[in-house]
Amino acid sequence: MKTRDKILLKSLELFNEQGERKVTTNHIAAALGISPGNLYYHFRNKEEIIFELFCQYEQATLSLLMAPEDRPLTYADKIGYFEGILGNMWVYRFLHRDLEHLMADNAPLQERYRQFALQVLVQGQRIYQRLAESGLIAAEPDEVTALIMNIWIIITNWITFLVTTGMFGPADTISHDLVKRGIYQILLLEAPYLRGEALEKLPEMKARYGG
Repeated sequence: MKTRDKILLKSLELFNEQGERKVTTNHIAAALGISPGNLYYHFRNKEEIIFELFCQYEQATLSLLMAPEDRPLTYADKIGYFEGILGNMWVYRFLHRDLEHLMADNAPLQERYRQFALQVLVQGQRIYQRLAESGLIAAEPDEVTALIMNIWIIITNWITFLVTTGMFGPADTISHDLVKRGIYQILLLEAPYLRGEALEKLPEMKARYGG
């Protein structure tokens, strides 16, 4: 593995474990057993590392939101979107613990994130349009727009909610499974619009993700 990739991987690990504010470039270099100068050869500062990690998160998220064009969307696809997005969020969870702070100190990240959010909303609308064509939801266009926006609000703030409220345990006990519990909140948002198999399986899905 190249040194640049090792720096990104170790930074992600440390940011997730300790929080981005507590980790310096010196900490990252020491954890890797390299000199700070070697790290600075690849990244001028911590903000560049954060920006690159966000780009990885962005690419992974947008790829998860691609809808196949050669077949109708299925119920399994719908659940797969939520599983994938929240799973990816767990991998890059430090980004959502203090996103406003990260953006305030990183102008390129601020602009990139705004473009990313718009792309997510556009792709989300496309997915729900395809779900409607498959008979899995029924909603007016303005309702779909509001639903997608509300889902995005829940997803992007879910980790912060878990950390700050302690409603499901201390911050250091937050797990991948607990992050996926956000799917339960999304299912309840969707419930009035679900049809067909999606509606039939709602009780089963509530039990799976709300337990």
